[in-house]
Amino acid sequence: MPSTPRRDTFYLFIKQALTVLAVALLLAGCGKKGDAGQAQAGGPGGGPGGAGEAPVPVAVALVGSGEIASYYTATATLAAEKEATILSRVSGVVQKLWCEEGDVVQEGAELLLVDNDEYRYRYEQAQSARMDLEARVARLEQMREQELVSPEEFETLSNNLAAAQAAEGMAELNLSYTRVTAPFTGRVVARSVDVGQNINVGTQLFVLSDFTPLLARVHVPAKEFNKLQADQPVDLTLESNGTRLRGRIKLVSPVIDPSSGTIKVTIEIPTYPPGVRPGDFAQVSIVTERRVNRTLVPKVALVNDRGEQVVYVSADSTAERRVVEIGFQDDRNAEILTGVTEGERVVVKGQRTLKNGAAIKILDNTEAAQVTDSAVTRDGS
Repeated sequence: MPSTPRRDTFYLFIKQALTVLAVALLLAGCGKKGDAGQAQAGGPGGGPGGAGEAPVPVAVALVGSGEIASYYTATATLAAEKEATILSRVSGVVQKLWCEEGDVVQEGAELLLVDNDEYRYRYEQAQSARMDLEARVARLEQMREQELVSPEEFETLSNNLAAAQAAEGMAELNLSYTRVTAPFTGRVVARSVDVGQNINVGTQLFVLSDFTPLLARVHVPAKEFNKLQADQPVDLTLESNGTRLRGRIKLVSPVIDPSSGTIKVTIEIPTYPPGVRPGDFAQVSIVTERRVNRTLVPKVALVNDRGEQVVYVSADSTAERRVVEIGFQDDRNAEILTGVTEGERVVVKGQRTLKNGAAIKILDNTEAAQVTDSAVTRDGS
């Protein structure tokens, strides 16, 4: 039968429809095969993240008991116990210097000499005047016994002798001021003059400090007053290099500063390593309360989880999440009021990735880091 344009169009339409249907069936078959493969591989709820998740390697430490203390902390500047600015008490030219900055000098040691020729001559002049008047008074004393001199004349001469003796004493004192000496044993921390320099009364010559012992002064809130006692031990840590020092409370002020509501506490540091100097900043820690036989865990075991303090306890190879109540804590340990008991094992490494009930694998030798008995908390200001 001869073809017509209408019949050809119909056959082309049927052919295109069959082709589309075949492609659709082929794609549907591939999708089912992929779903089956995914189900076999585990998919959601299977494989990693499902019941077959590998144990998490962790380190643990035993919950122990011991002593822990609460400390009040503040920052203080170390200062010398004694420091003096030595001033000139006479005018003149510096003739000699016997010390330099950094020198340790003993009490009474000579530090500086002012040219003293003028002061020596004044002293000798006053001495001569006194000796002359003493001789005259001695002669008048003999004449008075013979009633050859009036009482008024003798009294006037006696008064002149007393004035001459005072003038001699003042001249001698000024002469002694030309030789400057150390008022106490200490270290010269500043020298302000040079040889040949002309100085006046009141010119600063040296600054002398006594470095043994060093002092630290802090201001403690008045509410802590009853917890402080003389000779109470104090811990100090230098901010510059972390050096730890040991001191004691030397003085507690008997009055409260009305502007700040604090009490001044003076701390004495009797011994310290070389290199520690006045002016160093130190963190001062003073015991305000001490507790014994308390449940303690390493501080690193604590995890802050949405505002709650949490530890993970090792129980039958799984991690058990425990919410705990914290008491005192220090750089290493934390006091646990509720949540764990002594003898349990808490996770100290790997705990931040754990969830309640997660499988864990305890690493070997992880219980070596035990809770120590010495513990402090810093109630900073």
